[in-house]
Formats: sequence, C-alpha cells, structure tokens
Amino acid sequence: MKWKKGLACLLAAGMMALAAGCGGSGGSGSKTIAFVSHDAVDKDFTGALHKGVEAQGQALGFTVETTDANMDANAQIDQMNEVIAKKPAAIILLPVEANALTPAVEKANKAGIPVVITNRDIAGGETAQVHSDEQQAGKLQGEFMAKHLPQGAKIVYFMGDSTQASARVRWEGFKAACLDKRPDVELLAMADAGWSRTEALKYMKLWMHLFPQIDAIVSGNDEMAIGGMLAMKEEGRFNSNVLVGGVDAGDEAVKYVASGDMSQTIKQDADNSTKTILDVVQQMVQGGQVTVDEKVPFIEITKENVAQFLK
Repeated sequence: MKWKKGLACLLAAGMMALAAGCGGSGGSGSKTIAFVSHDAVDKDFTGALHKGVEAQGQALGFTVETTDANMDANAQIDQMNEVIAKKPAAIILLPVEANALTPAVEKANKAGIPVVITNRDIAGGETAQVHSDEQQAGKLQGEFMAKHLPQGAKIVYFMGDSTQASARVRWEGFKAACLDKRPDVELLAMADAGWSRTEALKYMKLWMHLFPQIDAIVSGNDEMAIGGMLAMKEEGRFNSNVLVGGVDAGDEAVKYVASGDMSQTIKQDADNSTKTILDVVQQMVQGGQVTVDEKVPFIEITKENVAQFLK
C-alpha cells in the first residue's frame, strides 16, 4: 500500500507541475491584455495608441480589456487591483502618477503578471518601458524656433503639469535648443497650464495686457498652444508672423499647421509605439517580465510635410 501512496503523490506532484507550466513563464496562460489608461482612450496620442493595441492585439489572438482612470490616481490603483485579480497575460499601463502607481506595479510583479509602461514614467517595480524621448520633442521645438524667430523676438511658454517629468523635460529640451543658443530671444513669461487649453487661454489674456509684443507661443502640448493662439485671435493680436508650436499632432493641430495658424507640432509615433509594445508583450508572454527600455522617436510636422498627416 505504501508504494501505491507514493505513486499517487508523485502523479499528483507531476500534475501540479504541469498545470503550473501551462501558459509559459510569462503568466497565467490568459489571452487577455489589460490596457490601463490614465485618461480617455478616444483622443490624441492615447486614442491612437489604444486603437493600435486593440487592432494588432486582436490580430495576434489577444483580447484587449481597457480601463480609463480619468486622471485619478486612486481610481487607477483600484483598477489595477481588479486587473491583477483577473490574471491577464500582460498589463500595458499608462500611469496617472509615477509614485502612486508603483505599489500596484510591484503587486503585479509578485503575481507574475508582466507590465509594460508607456506614455508616462513609473517610480519602481520591474517593468518594460516603451516611450518617446521627451527631451527630443522640446529640442525639435527649440531648433525650429531658433531658426525662424526674428532678432530680438519675445516669446511665452506653456508648460504642462510641472509635477510630471515629461513636462519638465520638454521644457529643458526647448530651452537648450533655443534660449541657450539665441540670447537675443526673450522669454516674457512661462506658466504651468496643466496641459489645459482653458488654462492657457486665461494666462494668455493676462499676458497680452502685460506685454505689447509677443512673437511666439511655445507649448508642451497642442491644447495649450491652441488656447494661447485663440486668446490672441479674440483680442485681434494674432497674425501670420506669430509662431505657434505644440506637441501631440492631434487632428485639430495638424489642420492648424496646414492652414498656417500653427507653425509646428510634434507627433508621438503611435504606430511604431504600438508595434514595439506588442513585440515586448509577446516576449513577456513567452518568457516572463523583461526590463527593456525602448525609445520611439518623435516626428516633426510643419507646413513642408503636413499634407501626409492630414485626415
């Protein structure tokens, strides 16, 4: 009887090992990818990225389940907890806030669920990262402005949410490429407008009362650039000599570049980002968490090449 019990134990152990091995070392064997977004998935870069992940993920045999935190870190933490409990094949996380979401990433690590971070930074945990070099976006803006601003130009700058590294690094890239190389260019004012068109419009109305000459609006995103531009139009202060530069290359901004109202926008390449993310996801599903840091270059859009980006 003892040998029968021993055999039964061996068989049971073998079955448990086999079950544990199903789905590879990348996780549960699930065919679901969780797309955990900081904000709406139907606009601008986030929307293009979501559509790409959904379409290409399905082509690879995955179902993509999406959550939207509406820029609420606590809501996103709750969403991450719910996602982790479902044990997806992988999580694609666009964090609301780097420090706040780090414990959730660490929880996913402990659960053996691979995590890809994109669009925003994270403060810890084991992750793969697929993102663009935010300094490059600012550098492209700075190089354009340094080339096209007249001697003695006076400009204003809208920073995004200054608590976010992307906003600060875009500013640093712009400053290094323009203001540090063109000492004749005067920065009249700079404000944290929180990526908001409405906030930028308010600041711009104030600045127009303070400054009789404004030759350019440079902004960390298109929304703020458009807000500043519309404020100048309302006051009759806008003309073709005022240069306007943003980042994101949303449909509205691209149309403004085509019409000549905006001088430049910088596009995050959603197509290449999507492909890179899903390549990383496939690696992780097969072999577990990887910690690669993949950079996807920005694309500059001006009147010279805008036609190919119009929809």
